[in-house]
Amino acid sequence: MSPRKSPRQLRQMLDAIAAEYRYASRFTGLPAPDARVMTALAEVPREDFVAADQRPFAYNNRPLPIEAGQTISQPFIVALMTDLLAPAAEDSVLEVGTGSGYQAAILSRLVRRVYTMEIIDALADEARQRLATLGYDNVRVRTGNGRLGWPEHAPYDGIIVTAAAPEIPPALLVQLKPGARLVIPVRQGTMGQALLLLEKDAGEKIHTREILPVAFVPLTGGQDNGEEA
Repeated sequence: MSPRKSPRQLRQMLDAIAAEYRYASRFTGLPAPDARVMTALAEVPREDFVAADQRPFAYNNRPLPIEAGQTISQPFIVALMTDLLAPAAEDSVLEVGTGSGYQAAILSRLVRRVYTMEIIDALADEARQRLATLGYDNVRVRTGNGRLGWPEHAPYDGIIVTAAAPEIPPALLVQLKPGARLVIPVRQGTMGQALLLLEKDAGEKIHTREILPVAFVPLTGGQDNGEEA
């Protein structure tokens, strides 16, 4: 679909992620990324998930603009959020905020099934086609309001939200299995956002930990038309 990354570009991206892990470890408690997560980042062609004019920058450790005023997250943040989710090979996970499909593609290398929701029709359609073309056949894309989750396939072994919510959507907590994790950026007051890790214990009590400050586009809501593929 686009010029392939060079081994040097990939190595620089992975080295930058590892360096950020070391720097942020006092906040995250993770001194180094999980090896499975790094393998997924190495295997998924990030250049295929950005616009043509952004491909020269695809392996820089920073967010990039995509269609509809949205972004593809910084590689370090993608790695960290995936790591915090603690994905296992037999898991079924929900992503809210498909965007270009990059996070879903990463997750697809680590779990059995990915369900991903995008409220912007054009982005959902493009991601659906892109993921199918690239062979990520364990990902299902739905156009709809991610705040409501995707109850037909719940409960989930993990839920990841890739846009900043004003609060934790209650439906997502309901759709989380006991023992599972929800990773979500949440707005704090009028300024700032924090990445949160929520865990539901066996008694369905929610335990919340603030990880570090982040900057995401807002999580929006709207009419759920339920289109999927």
